[in-house]
Amino acid sequence: MASRNLTRDMSYGRPIGHILAFSLPLIFGNLFQQMYSMVDTIIVGQYLGVDALAAVGSVGSLQFLIIGFCTGSCAGLSIPVAQRFGAQDEDNLRRYVANSAWIALAMSVVITIVTVLLARNILVWMQTPENILEDAYAYFVVILAGIPTTILYNLASSIMRALGDSRRPLYFLILSSALNVVLDLVFILNFHMGCAGAAWATILSQLVSGVLCVVYMAKKLPILRMDREQWRPSAPHIKTLCGMGFPMGLQNSITAIGSVILSSSVNTLGSTAVASMTAASKVQMIFNCAYDAMGTTMATYCGQNLGARKLSRIGKGLRCAMGIMIGYSVVSLIVLYFLGTTIALLFVSPEETEILSNAHIFLVINSATSFLLAFVINFRYVIQGLGFSNYALFAGLFEMVARTLVAFLLVPHLGFPGACLANPAAWLAADCFLIPCYFAVMRKIRSRVQEVPDIPLPI
Repeated sequence: MASRNLTRDMSYGRPIGHILAFSLPLIFGNLFQQMYSMVDTIIVGQYLGVDALAAVGSVGSLQFLIIGFCTGSCAGLSIPVAQRFGAQDEDNLRRYVANSAWIALAMSVVITIVTVLLARNILVWMQTPENILEDAYAYFVVILAGIPTTILYNLASSIMRALGDSRRPLYFLILSSALNVVLDLVFILNFHMGCAGAAWATILSQLVSGVLCVVYMAKKLPILRMDREQWRPSAPHIKTLCGMGFPMGLQNSITAIGSVILSSSVNTLGSTAVASMTAASKVQMIFNCAYDAMGTTMATYCGQNLGARKLSRIGKGLRCAMGIMIGYSVVSLIVLYFLGTTIALLFVSPEETEILSNAHIFLVINSATSFLLAFVINFRYVIQGLGFSNYALFAGLFEMVARTLVAFLLVPHLGFPGACLANPAAWLAADCFLIPCYFAVMRKIRSRVQEVPDIPLPI
């Protein structure tokens, strides 16, 4: 198959070699994706002031609730593609790709209309401070209007990654991230569009990366070239895709509900606390790119190996991924303990000493417990890659409950330090469910799948 020269089959060879080779471009891709929101925040914070920074930050959890559903669903829609690629079943692979496109189109229309109409009401329900409400709405409503561009890029890049290609999405993101920087400066400094300008820069840049992914797939991947019959909607394929895609999207949204509740609680502490959480969260997101990349890697790795019926490789890959991420968590703790405040200066001026102090507390607490996140990410994505997205959905429920308890029990009494404990509590709660769930899933798979011996081959 000629198109496989542009992809990566991870069902043979040394697991750690595939995992590192696949995840490193993803890490850089996630970093550039973070640049969309990070550059917005830097320019907004430095040029528009603390209130504008708080306005953009106040919708962060809402973005995760809505956009997280879209991106999680797109990732889930690609899992059957990875499994059929591992099984070398090209006909059904194409049918899954085609039907995922139909699902994505329907999602884009429905979610965009509903969320744009409710945007202002949602911000009011969240008790967004009056002094930042208008800026928050101006930013939020544009981001919501750009949901189709978000879905376009995430579905296209997820399909490419399901085929083992994590490099080309990175190249397109680098280009569009550079465009995002330029548009941010033009819209905010030259056109004086305020927070809305930052949002427009984000969605236009994401549109560019999505279009580039689609053009590349159409021209360079013959394995995805479909006839009219394969393009037709298929109820069995749609049912399978929805069963894997929507639970992953809902898992993100359920997790985000806890974050929204926590954000509402932090809003009651004032705009300084909101700005502190915004700056610290942006720094943490930079360092969390490696965890997210490893999760995507493991979903693809496990999907391909399940399709190839090489179950022993799944456990080997998980152990490799955990070793890499535990080591990374130690390094990130050291870096953030000594340099976290310095990095936070990207988002706020040095005169904002209270914000910087709060940000340092958040970063130390979260990085010291980030090994818990390593377990969450790896076990969750392995379970999802094996096709048990419904199980991973419950992990999001555990996280939501933990964050909600922190919001109601700790933030009112401890203030901002209490809010810093929300992520560690959520990660621990999810781990208590995911780790035993993984072993139960593997037992179920072994009982119904005849394993193919893994014949060592060079990568």
